[in-house]
Amino acid sequence: MTEYTVIADREGFVAACAALAAGTGPAAVDVERASGFRYSQRAYLIQVFRRGAGVFLFDPPAIGDMSALQDAIGGVEWVLHAASQDLPSLREDGLVPPSIFDTELGARLLGHEKVGLGAVVEDTLGITLAKAHSAADWSTRPLPQSWLEYAALDVLHLVDVRDVLWDELVEQDKTEVAAQEFDAVLNRPPRPPREEPWRRLSGLHTVRGRRALAVARALWTAREAFAQEQDVSPGRLVPDRSLVAAVLADPATKQDLARVKEFTGRASRSQLDRWWAAIEEGRADQTLPLERAPGDGLPPPRAWSDRNPAADARLKAARPRIEQLAVDLRMPTENLLTPDTLRRIAWAPPEPIDDETVADALAALGARPWQVERTAPVIAQAFVDSVHDTAEPSESAS
Repeated sequence: MTEYTVIADREGFVAACAALAAGTGPAAVDVERASGFRYSQRAYLIQVFRRGAGVFLFDPPAIGDMSALQDAIGGVEWVLHAASQDLPSLREDGLVPPSIFDTELGARLLGHEKVGLGAVVEDTLGITLAKAHSAADWSTRPLPQSWLEYAALDVLHLVDVRDVLWDELVEQDKTEVAAQEFDAVLNRPPRPPREEPWRRLSGLHTVRGRRALAVARALWTAREAFAQEQDVSPGRLVPDRSLVAAVLADPATKQDLARVKEFTGRASRSQLDRWWAAIEEGRADQTLPLERAPGDGLPPPRAWSDRNPAADARLKAARPRIEQLAVDLRMPTENLLTPDTLRRIAWAPPEPIDDETVADALAALGARPWQVERTAPVIAQAFVDSVHDTAEPSESAS
């Protein structure tokens, strides 16, 4: 059985922080949320391990101010798995690492076939972790012992995994690559809010007409506000399919809405007045949404051959070369260069096309220095070759 200490009061918190401060080496950190159950993405459990200190499972809602934990480990590297998922929740509690080692991202850069925590622990240490409780409602109190055991194991081996992966990074000459990627994850700004988040309603494609879309928008907005107020995942109140069903049914009265069989969910009837008010609001709205959401200006690649043949030729020339380079570097293509970045530079390349201008364009699109160094010459040559490749058929035919 894994040894761990659950911390849910100030006295225990102070003692745990003192123990962690006296530990050695990096700190392994993990977060358990209640995604799918709660509206917020707050941390309901924060697990920390440090050599010489042990495993501590902190209960942030019970503890409150977590600044002493930041003081205890805020000067050492934090080891996380899939750090981008946990960093926002940690920051919400005032916990910000000075630097990170992401074992999931490190495994990707090394070309590991499977990069889930269990797979990486098994690949590096030969230890098998039981798969359980990852989708649990971590806002539950008290937490069952089996859940706590699972949570402790999430951090117990992370520092050892980090050390093995570090040796592999050294062997593959990827320490600088990893450092840049880890830094990018740590310092990535939060994504701006979606302009029309309601368009993510599952099944919205079945709704026709701008007025009906306005009703869907109003229902989504009402559900979002109620979910936030109750701190409950929106889909647990009224599922997406139920909101869409209500729009498609086009009820004439509140009673008609109540009779829509597909309009289900635990708040579908208890909050019937709320949903009917939203429907009326959507029907009266004078600012109707567009039938389709405005795109980012870049058409899908399948349409390029007609809309921009030169860009199509550039993309078709560069993509297989980038894929081969990723194979040579033993990492997924998307970690070498995101498909979106390649598409954007292929659609609107710099002028003139050479290693330097392509490098500048890649950097402007957010590529890291190591990515620019490796891909710019390959892309530049592919773009130049695409011009010759498309010119040859016409020349031979003349």
